Amino acid sequence: MLAQQPSPAEQAVSAAQKVVAARPEKPDGYNQLALAFARRARETSDNAYYDKAEEAIVRSLKLSPDNFEALKMRAWVLLGKHEFRQALDLARTLNKRAPDDLFVYGFLTDANVELGNYKEAEEACQWMLDLRPGNIPAFTRAAYLRELFGDIEGALELMAKAYERTPPLEVEDRAWLLTQLGHLELLAGRNANAELMLQEALKLFPNYHYALANLARVRSVQEKHVEAADMLERRYKAAPHPENLFSLAEALDRAGRRTQATAMFAEFEKRALEESAGWDNANRELVFYYANHARKPAEALKIARMEVERRRDVYTLDAYAWALHVNNDHREALETIDRALSVGIKDPEVLSRAAIIRSSAPAASPARK
Repeated sequence: MLAQQPSPAEQAVSAAQKVVAARPEKPDGYNQLALAFARRARETSDNAYYDKAEEAIVRSLKLSPDNFEALKMRAWVLLGKHEFRQALDLARTLNKRAPDDLFVYGFLTDANVELGNYKEAEEACQWMLDLRPGNIPAFTRAAYLRELFGDIEGALELMAKAYERTPPLEVEDRAWLLTQLGHLELLAGRNANAELMLQEALKLFPNYHYALANLARVRSVQEKHVEAADMLERRYKAAPHPENLFSLAEALDRAGRRTQATAMFAEFEKRALEESAGWDNANRELVFYYANHARKPAEALKIARMEVERRRDVYTLDAYAWALHVNNDHREALETIDRALSVGIKDPEVLSRAAIIRSSAPAASPARK
């Protein structure tokens, strides 16, 4: 049996470790190592690699305090750990030092998106496009913004351009891009196209957790709930995080495997609560668990209020609005979901909840009319 080929990130880690071994007194090798570990974190969805990246950054900064490349990598790691406010503060500082650095504008875009600062995110992304027309990081970020703004076809066009420009050897990057294309095709209602994209992603990068999650959504739309549950079980084995456990529990419930679902929900609640006070958490999933499954509306609202203090992106506002709704605070639920929808998002799950919230709004409200 042939040995499995190292992934692009694993190859990058090995190459960086050789640079460090050859020149341990220089910061460059540690910066390369931090980048490689951050890439490996995305490949595997294992956040321990972000800790390893941070260790490399600390060593780089000891050798060369305040070196720009190490601080850039720290901003990337902060984003990966979902410490968005810290990432934004650092990116702003770096932007003042180097106002023409492409990747710093990418960090500004990412952090502002997650904090719900969409105008600032759009401005930062436009700088990326203007600084280096046709660059892949700008295309992917612009595509995500277009998706959030409701322009699905525009998002598809930009993501396809990014895919066309990505070298064939970058198999994880190409699998990620195919996964995004599949996700967008599903949003556009073209399920067959979505499946083709996602199957191709899994050929490039077997058991890729992002592709499995999106293919499970396709199966759910097709009402093939047993297959969806099987895929999400594979995804959870590849990336055993609480939020993935929640998706699996819901899929098992839809597939009629209620005993397994109950056990998975219990395990999810335990693990999600353990990390609920941290930045990298499953709080949005915990809100929907308490609201829709455990029937604990007060707990849902408690968690939602905690999370909305940290980030105010569309999806967090959606969860907060739903928590308000199940607690019969219909007026504030309506105001919150209207803020979320004002971006232009067309996510069917968000729109479905919004319709329920609006139907429960006070009779005198404009939305109810």
